[in-house]
Amino acid sequence: MVVQAAAWLRCASALALICLSALIAACAIQGGSASLPAPDAGLGEDGNAPRRSNSIKVALLLPLTSGGQTAAVANAMKQAAELALFEHDNPDFQLIVKDDKGTPEGAQAAAEEAVREGAELILGPLFAGSVRALAPAARQASVPILAFSNDTQVAGNGVYLLGFPPQQEVRRVISYALSRGHRRFAALLPEDAYGKLVEAAFRDAVASGGGVISALETYQPASNAMVEPAEKIVRELREAEEALQPIDALFVPGGPETLPRLGPLLSYANLDPSAVKLLGTGGWDYPNIGREEVFLGGWYAAPDPRGWRDFSERFAKTFGSSPPRLASMAYDAVSIAIRLASQPAGSRFTAANLTRPAGFTGIDGPVRLLESGIAERGLAILEVQRVGASVIDPPSGFGSTSQLMPSRGFN
Repeated sequence: MVVQAAAWLRCASALALICLSALIAACAIQGGSASLPAPDAGLGEDGNAPRRSNSIKVALLLPLTSGGQTAAVANAMKQAAELALFEHDNPDFQLIVKDDKGTPEGAQAAAEEAVREGAELILGPLFAGSVRALAPAARQASVPILAFSNDTQVAGNGVYLLGFPPQQEVRRVISYALSRGHRRFAALLPEDAYGKLVEAAFRDAVASGGGVISALETYQPASNAMVEPAEKIVRELREAEEALQPIDALFVPGGPETLPRLGPLLSYANLDPSAVKLLGTGGWDYPNIGREEVFLGGWYAAPDPRGWRDFSERFAKTFGSSPPRLASMAYDAVSIAIRLASQPAGSRFTAANLTRPAGFTGIDGPVRLLESGIAERGLAILEVQRVGASVIDPPSGFGSTSQLMPSRGFN
């Protein structure tokens, strides 16, 4: 399927009757090719608008038919990509959407097909295994990949990741806590792959900032298995205070699948959040975290929410539903591609352009692609309130960033 952004029709009276959602729906026909005709352009023999000889093709690979919630998220990411396409409106830019079926084999086949069709850049796929499978074919064709995974093991050598590395969130929140005078840390971590990643980043960040880790406990995700580690970490906090070596910060990474169960356990164990500052990562960024008293006033690192709120409103107005959190990555990926498409053929999506020192600014704030293939993100520090969270330390950029947000969107 090819989605092509074309110039607006000159007939203003007709345009006034057409809303953005209708335009996008008309140009996103599964299994076909549709586009808005350019001014005074006739139709080709197949009934579609004629393709421009200088069109710039970029492929978008998503698990559109993988089933379940994954397919729903993938289709919303496709809609976000289409929204970016129309808000930036480059008439020479073609987005080739491919279904990778959520499998490595499907991703490899979709990438090979996109390369044959002339794609100069591949956006996606979503899963690390799919990225790993298609990378050799894309590399052989000198086509870079801007993927949505956060698995740093698949980054590099022409593969750039737009995902959010949890290590950066850990470093940001620990660095902020250290800057506010916190020196003695404890942690309560999940006993899984994510827990191992954040533990390594936690230890490194505390040591680099001159802090001390005085206690660390892990837990299995089952509710019953959380009880003993939660009680033990609170007991260790109390013992440290009695020994006149108080622990002043407790790192509790997690998200809506674990924190609503951990919060009451910590409260029941008599954790005093006024004496110990609770710290978290981007998983804390969900609407109801403030319902748990123990997390009120806690700090966590995440993108500045203002860009996401604006994007969500535009997405909901266009498509009639709220976007999943991953949708912003698809929007930003297309925006980066369109920004770089203004360069001459052969020099658009080079490593030098993709890794420009100033980076870009998109829905989720400043982002810079490193030579390692990992995305460095400018993260804010937020404080949990009873309703939502407030930004207490905004993200810093990377110099003169190239804005991905359109100067004005559709109303």
